[in-house]
Amino acid sequence: MERQLDHERVEKIAFVLKTIAHPMRVAIIDMLSANDKKSVNDIAGYLGLEQSLTSHHLANMKMKGVLGSKREGKNIFYYLKMKEAPELIKILEDVNVMVF
Repeated sequence: MERQLDHERVEKIAFVLKTIAHPMRVAIIDMLSANDKKSVNDIAGYLGLEQSLTSHHLANMKMKGVLGSKREGKNIFYYLKMKEAPELIKILEDVNVMVF
């Protein structure tokens, strides 16, 4: 007997993959998995990106539950909220695919 498609399950999986499916977002997750929290300026400097573009990626991932943030004085520090994200990236890193 065939099992029925669990739409909620596949939507959730696709949502997470779409949220992290950008090289800079993967780099942000890598950085934050090795550190407790980092400011926008720290992350932008590490990535070599403009602060505005970095803020865009951070806000998107925060809105979708991958990251969290905490204000300390004038600075906002970001941290990894979805603790499974680095493990997912590690699994995908080991997949043998051709990059075009």
